Amino acid sequence: MKQLLSLRVLFIAVFASMLGLGIVVPLLPYYADTLGATGIGIGLIFSGFALSRAVFMPLIGRYSDRRGRKYFILIGLGLFTLLSLTYIFAQSVAELTLIRIAHGFASAMVVPVAMAYVADLSPAGKEGICLGTFNTSLFLGLGCGPLIGGAVLDAVGIEYVFLLMSCLSFVSFLVCLVYLPEGNVSLRISSSILAAAGSICMRPILFFRIMNAYANGTFMVFLPVIATFAMGLSAFETGVIISSSILTTGLLQRYFGNLADRFSKTNLIAGGSLVVSISLIAIPFSSGFFGLFVLSFILGVGSAVAIPASTAVVAIAGRSYGQGACMGAFNTAMSVGMVTAPLMSGYVMDLLNIRAAFEIAGFISLLSVILFVIMARRAGIDGCRSEAKQ
Repeated sequence: MKQLLSLRVLFIAVFASMLGLGIVVPLLPYYADTLGATGIGIGLIFSGFALSRAVFMPLIGRYSDRRGRKYFILIGLGLFTLLSLTYIFAQSVAELTLIRIAHGFASAMVVPVAMAYVADLSPAGKEGICLGTFNTSLFLGLGCGPLIGGAVLDAVGIEYVFLLMSCLSFVSFLVCLVYLPEGNVSLRISSSILAAAGSICMRPILFFRIMNAYANGTFMVFLPVIATFAMGLSAFETGVIISSSILTTGLLQRYFGNLADRFSKTNLIAGGSLVVSISLIAIPFSSGFFGLFVLSFILGVGSAVAIPASTAVVAIAGRSYGQGACMGAFNTAMSVGMVTAPLMSGYVMDLLNIRAAFEIAGFISLLSVILFVIMARRAGIDGCRSEAKQ
């Protein structure tokens, strides 16, 4: 009963907080443009958030293995609430970048620690479906956000978008404060960041997560640019397109998480990554709202296939190396990709054009699929369960 309550509370809290983030993230390119940001400037704003997460997530994840999960989750959600208001007062690209860095620090205390909490509660052999169910709350929050954010921006202005983000974060804070119990102390083990990141099963998964975040980071950051400035779509239409991808990923997490517990995780990760890569390459060749909507939907399916299988492997490794350390390393890998994507794709956009940014990112992602399969076969990630049990 206590485990079920914990899962429900985490589901609600993460959904609300991710809804807040999802509301504002697709709108940041517009906001940055009003402050005079170039392609590189937009990249710096997004990379500041991801870089901060990359630095702090392994440390916070490791400490949560020793000191418990709830404390860190509450601090992170409290900071979310306050920092969301500071966006309103940003007067330059530098100030907006600093706010994003601080917001990344707060985020490092929420998602990876909550994932570690769920992994603590996952029965052996059910890691895929448990983490897939949890990931549903994350992706649904992020997916509904752009729809709401685009509508609020078009209706009353971007200041109210930031106010709404703050309110949603505060709701998450209150839910966790009142209803979330502390995790089972007996599940906490001594953890090592280096041991977790360097384990044979984690290495190919971390590589996948970097490249998956690079592909999706390019999509999230620069789709508003190509949709608005190259195709003339509105903020709401852009929000619908982005939401179609994220919501598709979220709604299919539990289904493909169940498949990850039964079939080859290597094949699922590689197949999903292949779909993402091809979709990214095809985006510049689409014509208008309908074409972008379909490609975004297909890209979302690809992510839905790959992500539950990867988080299942991380949860298995976490039984040996600490769930907080492993989830911290996994999310840090995502942040490395999110740091790289805006900077590289922003540079390509400034050097060539926005179409080239998508095409080059897609081809790099396609090459990474081949490298991942080679690494995964050598590591034997489909047999890593026995290693985690030893």
